[in-house]
Amino acid sequence: MFLRNRDINVYAKEHTHGRFYSRKCKQIALARLDIVHQWLEFRKKSQNKLQADYDFVKLHNTSNCHLFEILGKISRGSLHRWLVMLNGTEDYTKLLPQYKYSSVNDYRTVLNDEEIKIFMGLLLHPNRLSIGKAIALTKYKLKEQGQNFIPADITFRRYAKWFKDNNYDKWILARDGEKALSDKVEPYIKRDASLLEVGDILVADGHKLAFQVINPFTGKPCRATLVGFLDWKSTALVGYEIMLEENTQCIASALRNAIINLDMIPKVVYQDNGRAFRAKYFTDDRGFSELGFNGLYSKLGIETVFARPYNARAKVIERFFKEFQEGFEKLLPSYIGSSINNKPAYMMRNEKLHKSWHIDYIPTIEETIKMIDMWLSFKNSQPCPNAPDKTIAEVLSERKRQNIDINMLDDLMLATEVKTIQRNGIRFLNCDYFDERLYGFKSKVLIKYNLFDLTSIKVYTPKGEYLCTCRTSNRNSSNGKITWRYQGL
Repeated sequence: MFLRNRDINVYAKEHTHGRFYSRKCKQIALARLDIVHQWLEFRKKSQNKLQADYDFVKLHNTSNCHLFEILGKISRGSLHRWLVMLNGTEDYTKLLPQYKYSSVNDYRTVLNDEEIKIFMGLLLHPNRLSIGKAIALTKYKLKEQGQNFIPADITFRRYAKWFKDNNYDKWILARDGEKALSDKVEPYIKRDASLLEVGDILVADGHKLAFQVINPFTGKPCRATLVGFLDWKSTALVGYEIMLEENTQCIASALRNAIINLDMIPKVVYQDNGRAFRAKYFTDDRGFSELGFNGLYSKLGIETVFARPYNARAKVIERFFKEFQEGFEKLLPSYIGSSINNKPAYMMRNEKLHKSWHIDYIPTIEETIKMIDMWLSFKNSQPCPNAPDKTIAEVLSERKRQNIDINMLDDLMLATEVKTIQRNGIRFLNCDYFDERLYGFKSKVLIKYNLFDLTSIKVYTPKGEYLCTCRTSNRNSSNGKITWRYQGL
């Protein structure tokens, strides 16, 4: 007779006589019923019933049959006990294992209240002691108190496992804190990006580059910061700015680049908490509104929404930056890692072999922008998470253009710098910028520039009046003008 599987896979649990039994219990009960029938058939073929019992048990315990895998080794007494339990019926539920299950709030253990108090006081500590260390300290404490009977280590471990499984919220809150409780235990709201259109919401954040670039102001290697705006619908990085030094207008400049490339003004800009967004990249921690950004955004009809503090998973751009580091930054020879834990081998002590292999090349800002744009072309050719049947570039191409006047966005350009007009115009980044309207002036002016297009700068009087747009003749177009365009824009 074969093991009956008619009910095993129907339900994980079944209610029988007011109790719930797991699928494994049902499997064991059915196996017991089958082994009893096999035993009775085996006894019929023998005159000596006692010898038949021993022979059957020996055959079962030395076999590799399916019933042995479920029941393991059995004894003659077990067979007779199961036969009595059946009482002439075929009801397999009479053979269900009579395990003593405890309720969720009650656990049967030999540990007394004092032992549990000491043990859990160590485990539920914010310093997060390991279970093994907590057991050792608990046993030492009990010995010091003169207790004769000390429970075994496995007893403590079982209680710790039961407590964690049935009080996971308390475990996480006590050991890891409220943020971990929110990230690992509490339910969350799922957002439906399919309801959005391209350009409706841009998500902003900054990322400290894990590779070095040449600072055009100092000529020395440095780690710049990329401040980017990501379109939520298409997941494409539609605008970014490379921030070399603390510059309060870099956030606004990155938005300006996003608006120019999208050729439309977004409805909402979703970014980090106002004060945290500032403190993350600058030495002072003045909030977003204190710097006048709200006025710049509201002038364009953009609503600013801030994420909850310490809630990184709410910003979809974090996923983009992770892919950016894995798929782009680690391919560059100037990659130095984002922390001491993931720096490359050539930067380790005494790694002479890797140092000899390493290519000591550090790109300029212009070269970095070109390489980022090339990688973005690859990234936008991948399937869009919010529209799997289309690529990111195809989703991005469905946007409704608005024919934005770039001059309207001048307020969002980089912060001004004070310069003095010389004979050849304005000297900036080792280049001369000149326009005929500067002839005859010998005073200080304010300039606005964009690292993405260094062929020209805008010149203003100290009072903010527009003078002219100066161009440079000694910066060739291949190196000077970096127009941010990629497939799909």
